[in-house]
Amino acid sequence: MIDTSLSDWLLDSDPALRWQVERDLLDVDEDTWQETRKWVPAEGFGRELLSRQDADGQWAGGAYFPADFRGEGPQPWTATTWALNELREWGVPASALEGTAAQLVPVKWEYEDMPYWGGEVDVCINAMTLSNGLWLGADVDEIVDWFLDHQLDDGGWNCEWVDGSTVASFHSTLNALIGLLEYQVRTGDAERVAAARARGEKYLLRRELFRRLSTGEPFYSRVFSFAHPRRAYYNVLAAADYFRAAADADGASPDSRMSEAIRSQRQSDGTWLQGHRLDGDVWFHVDVPTGEPSKWVTLQATRVLKWWDSTQSAQ
Repeated sequence: MIDTSLSDWLLDSDPALRWQVERDLLDVDEDTWQETRKWVPAEGFGRELLSRQDADGQWAGGAYFPADFRGEGPQPWTATTWALNELREWGVPASALEGTAAQLVPVKWEYEDMPYWGGEVDVCINAMTLSNGLWLGADVDEIVDWFLDHQLDDGGWNCEWVDGSTVASFHSTLNALIGLLEYQVRTGDAERVAAARARGEKYLLRRELFRRLSTGEPFYSRVFSFAHPRRAYYNVLAAADYFRAAADADGASPDSRMSEAIRSQRQSDGTWLQGHRLDGDVWFHVDVPTGEPSKWVTLQATRVLKWWDSTQSAQ
C-alpha cells in the first residue's frame, strides 16, 4: 500500500490518471474506478483533446505530422496518430470516437501516400496504428502479419530496416512488443504472436533492458530518464512496465532486470521526477516540466515496483 499523502496527491488529478491510480495502486473495486473512467471523455484532458478533432476525423489535418508542417524544427505532437495514442492510453472508450475509424479509411500517410489503417514502413508508427485500430475497431489485421514478416534475425525490430538496417533497435523493439501484446489482449489470439513476442523479449532481456551487447554500456543517453509522455522513445521504466503487463497477460512469472534502477530514482516522499520534456508543439501539456514531481511517472514506477515486490514476497 502507498501512504495516504502520496495517494491523495495522485488522486488530485485529471480522471485520465485518477482511474488508473485507483485500479493499479489502490486496488479499489471495479465499479469505483470504472465510474471515474467514465469522466475521461467528459472533462479535463479527454474532453479538451476530443474537441480538437477535425470534421474529417483527423487532428491537425495530418496522419503523423500536421498538414502545415514542412519538416523544419522539432517533431510536432498534434497530428492524428499522437492524439489517438493519448486518448487510448487515457482510457477513452471507442464509443466516444464513433465513426472515426471509418473516417480515417481514406486518410494517407505522409510517406508514399500509404492508406492509414494499412500501416506504413516505420515499426513504431505501425505499432501505434495496430493498437489504435484494435481499440477503434478498424481492420488492422494485416499489420500483425507485417510485424511477423519484419522481425530481424536478432529477434528485434528496427524502424530503419527500410534503409538497410539489419540489427534491431531498443526503441523499435519495445514499441513492436507493445503493439503485439495489445493484439493478444484484445483478440485473445496469443498463439499467433507468441513466438515473435518471445524473441523480442529475449532481445531486450539479454541486454538487461539497457546495455549494448558489445560494450555493456547504456545504449542511449536517456535510457534512465523517465519522461511522460515518452512518445515512441525508449526508457527502462517503459520497458519494465511492458514486462509487467506481459506477465499479467501470459500468467507468467516476472522477469524484470531493472527494478533497482527504477527504485533508485524514487524521491524521499515517494514521487518520481519528470526526466525530460520533448520539444515540439502540443495541444496542451499533460505533465510537469523537467525536474518536477510527475504524477504520471510516479503512477507508472509505483505500479511496476508494486508488481515486482509482490512477486518477490510470494516466492
